[in-house]
Amino acid sequence: MKIAFLGTGLMGAPMVRRLLGAGFEVTVWNRAPEKAQALAQDGAVVAMDPVQAVVGADVVFTMLSDGHAVADVIFAKGVAENLRSGAVVIDTSSIAPHMAREHAEALASRGIAHVDCPVSGGVVGAEAGTLALMAGGDSAVIAGLAPIFAALGRVTHVGPSGAGQVCKLANQQIVAVTIGAVAEAMMLVQAGGADRAKFRDAIRGGFAESRILELHGARMVERNFAPGGPSRLQLKDLNAVADLAEAANLTLPLTEAVREGFTQFVASGHGDTDHSGLLLHLERLNGAIPAEESK
Repeated sequence: MKIAFLGTGLMGAPMVRRLLGAGFEVTVWNRAPEKAQALAQDGAVVAMDPVQAVVGADVVFTMLSDGHAVADVIFAKGVAENLRSGAVVIDTSSIAPHMAREHAEALASRGIAHVDCPVSGGVVGAEAGTLALMAGGDSAVIAGLAPIFAALGRVTHVGPSGAGQVCKLANQQIVAVTIGAVAEAMMLVQAGGADRAKFRDAIRGGFAESRILELHGARMVERNFAPGGPSRLQLKDLNAVADLAEAANLTLPLTEAVREGFTQFVASGHGDTDHSGLLLHLERLNGAIPAEESK
């Protein structure tokens, strides 16, 4: 199968490398051309625009910032009208569920299948091929893509169109609340006179063990907040969770509390700080670090 991959940023680039390593022919495009060009040395064919990338493709991946970016590339920039009937679009971006369903309907009218398939696992998972892929759409289409998904991680068919995005929002909800919990625990430990790094080691393997404690807890100990998952994107997902909760008449107090924290953190200029950097915001609220260090 010939694959086109649109969006080769933090997550897209390592996913492309996994596909190339599995023997697939991949053509890439990115808004910032240098990010796509960097993949040429790995064997990718670099396209100058998204339409050029998808001509003749059997499968098109999108890994873009939000639903509006996906709609712009797929529909406004002419990708949909240049795809052959029978092609499949796999949207691994994190977008609102209703937008995923709209995209699926619009593509279906052209004879093109759509799978909303957001991923979890971050850059580390993308590089290792251990992503959790949450696929919404037709079960037969998803089953037929098994060799492609196998190069990226573990896929689970979670329901009809839009269901993948709903599950990703729930995933991001858990991630954000857990980051907040780990960050607050780090502050409590230090305030009580214990060592943060040794605390993290001590509770590994207990009921508090998690990937968040393992990876983001390490970032907090090392104070390394270079973006793997930018806080602005975490906030985007939390805002989408809030919209979905409102539509379902749900009250989610833990999620709302951490959403407010990320809102303030991003507003203070930390949109591109890793979401584990919420620790900086909580420390600043408590006067635990100088204000200039959290800028």
